[in-house]
Amino acid sequence: MIVLRFERGTVVAEGGAIPFGVRDASSGTYRAPAHLHGVIVKRLASKGVEFRDEADASPPVGPLSSSFELRDYQDEALDSWKRAGRRGVVVLPTGAGKTVLALKAIEELGEAALVVVPTLVLVDQWRESLEEAFGVDVGVLGGGRRDVRALTVSTYASASIRAPSIGNRFRLLVLDEVHHLPASSYRRIGFMYTAPYRLGLTATLSKDEGAVDAIVEMVGELVYESFVDDLAGVHLSDYTIRTVQVPLSEKERLEYDRRYSQYRGYLQRRGIKIRSAKDYQRFVQRTGRDPEARRALLARNRAMDLAQNSSSKVDYLKGLLEENRDEKAIIFTRHNKLVYRISREMLIPAITHQTPREEREEILDGFKAGRYLRVVTSQVLDEGVDVPDASLAVILSGTGSTRQFIQRLGRVLRKKGDKQAKLVELVSMGTAETRTSRRRKRS
Repeated sequence: MIVLRFERGTVVAEGGAIPFGVRDASSGTYRAPAHLHGVIVKRLASKGVEFRDEADASPPVGPLSSSFELRDYQDEALDSWKRAGRRGVVVLPTGAGKTVLALKAIEELGEAALVVVPTLVLVDQWRESLEEAFGVDVGVLGGGRRDVRALTVSTYASASIRAPSIGNRFRLLVLDEVHHLPASSYRRIGFMYTAPYRLGLTATLSKDEGAVDAIVEMVGELVYESFVDDLAGVHLSDYTIRTVQVPLSEKERLEYDRRYSQYRGYLQRRGIKIRSAKDYQRFVQRTGRDPEARRALLARNRAMDLAQNSSSKVDYLKGLLEENRDEKAIIFTRHNKLVYRISREMLIPAITHQTPREEREEILDGFKAGRYLRVVTSQVLDEGVDVPDASLAVILSGTGSTRQFIQRLGRVLRKKGDKQAKLVELVSMGTAETRTSRRRKRS
């Protein structure tokens, strides 16, 4: 008889060969990646092979029930996922209820589930949602917490680190913001858990073929997709997007032009053209062996720092918030130093990756309750805050990432009454920021 066991992210078979197994000459056992556990069991059963499965150690959950009712598109998405064998990726806009969809998937399956999320903010939100929905205690991995239960929420980092020891404790993986999974440090989540059922959630799926192929292998195919404009006005708020070009101060303009010209001059002298992220990455790699390239990169970074953190943007922001004094606003920047500057000058609560958990929770609770009408953040809340009555998002600096832009828009799209959501993007006039903004819009 073949006996299957779980060992450090793999399925080990004693007593005979298994599909996908590689023989260990020293022990005579066969070993296969944990994520193939379900396939191995099915194939052994279909061939009439006698075996005992001791690899799955998922605890019972008991009956789960909630009061959630799915909207029509959520119901279609869940049905599509179930028809695909409860494996696959669902793409829905931020604010469209991906959490509710996942809660229904967990409820209907009724088995141990691990929810994996990118930030500690989302860990707390998912834990609260699960406990409120099902009335059970939920485990947490991340931020110093190591409590594993039948229903557990984890950061990607903690789920990856703990995969060798807890990879056989769950039947369902819910991968929120699944576009993080292909990162080299997180792929072990996809391969070292035995969970046969997997649900990936995201607002935007990567266009990189390698990343998509990796997600398909670890989670499943794209089974359902919907976009912001499909749901705006009915299930999401109507919205407007405005890009405002703000001039640099005279001093900032002079330094920006000097620094950026140094960078462009180097590229021209060496015949280097930056047409893609890969081109830029090759340039960055060149700086490791070429001191002039290193100086050019530093000059570019200083120029972009001036553009992204200009004093004119801060002045414009003050006027914008005064015009919208009664609206809840989230202010996004790329750099912590601008977050703290705005926080000091305008007395606005700040959240960065350096903010202690207790302080972060107090700020978000105050924002939701209306004690605070503004919050300023770097990139921590791109994938994290759920405040239905927030209606104004202001981007002072970001990247050319379409995904990041959509995520930030999504923070104010959640439907509440006849709310009109607004996103205002501030870019420094006549700088590379304006080109980045145009390129992102085209994509």
